[in-house]
Amino acid sequence: MFPVFKSQWRKDKRKPLMVILFLVGSIALTLIFTSSNMVPQTTVAIFSSETNSSEIMDKWEPLLNRNESFNFVIADEETARTDVAEGRRDIAINLKEHDYRFITAYDIPTLPLIDQYVQKVFVEEAQIEAAAGSQGIDQIRNDVESYLENPPFQIQTESLNGGEVSNYDMGIQLLFGFTLFMAMFTIGFKVNGVLSDKVSGVWNRMILSPVSKTGMYTGHLLYSFVIGFVQIAVVLVIFQYVMNYDLGNNFFILLVIAAIYALSIVSMAMLITGFVKTPEQFYMIYPSVVPIIPVISGVYMPPGTISNAVLLFIADLFPLTHAMEAMINVAFYHEGWNEIALPLVLMLLIGVICMGVGINLVERRKG
Repeated sequence: MFPVFKSQWRKDKRKPLMVILFLVGSIALTLIFTSSNMVPQTTVAIFSSETNSSEIMDKWEPLLNRNESFNFVIADEETARTDVAEGRRDIAINLKEHDYRFITAYDIPTLPLIDQYVQKVFVEEAQIEAAAGSQGIDQIRNDVESYLENPPFQIQTESLNGGEVSNYDMGIQLLFGFTLFMAMFTIGFKVNGVLSDKVSGVWNRMILSPVSKTGMYTGHLLYSFVIGFVQIAVVLVIFQYVMNYDLGNNFFILLVIAAIYALSIVSMAMLITGFVKTPEQFYMIYPSVVPIIPVISGVYMPPGTISNAVLLFIADLFPLTHAMEAMINVAFYHEGWNEIALPLVLMLLIGVICMGVGINLVERRKG
């Protein structure tokens, strides 16, 4: 076993490019797609063409800038209109005493959201002015704000175990998804070494050596498991301790999930190896099948997006679905061993079945 393990290690030590590329690819894909998933703050220019423009701006600018999603910046009318016309700015707002007008050169996706927010601010201000009557509007506004700080009805949200409700971070889901996805390629290409040695005749020559057939299988598969697990662990460590991603308080459990997942992917790759005859066929089929698995498993989509019973059944046949479920539950909901036992058992079951069938198919093939 160990001579085979060492020989595979020496191969990667001489040519580590593939392992490094998949490791860097996991980090790069996560950074690219999580950064694009973040919603940037929208900057909107505001101006007034009224004679009392300064009073209008002093009134509406602080009221509009109470939302962190939008940044309303006071601008000169001519500059704001020119920026919009020449495409340097998407939108500007011409404020009036009790109304507003949008200035835009084309329809932008955020326009309905901005309109909804600005309209809400104007309606609330109109209600306060109507309630003020002869009294001072500032006094009414202060009364309303102090009242809302201690309303008669308060709603509190708690999780099922009585703690705070965790915010679902799609970036963390993509981190787990891309990390596990890229590890599938690394593990699969290493498991293909079994087929490469068989086709090239190395396997037959090694049988004549003191190394047993079981030892040869174990050496290949153990190395595939170790290199895949190390890749996943390194990525998780980098994001947790270097890039300060919040992966929860049970990092050790995440590593255990990663280990069981790597083991089940080794088995899945071994099953595919049993269906092909040459390493070239494996390189053709495996990279074609693997990218479909995250799509079916809903890795790139928010939870609950896939509701088709057939797709959900197919997704449950792959270890990726159960590994994602376990990691998300640990990272977001701080679940322990009892809560994630089922996904772990299912991954082990899939691994045992795939390994048994895969080795049986490889052994039955002649030549």
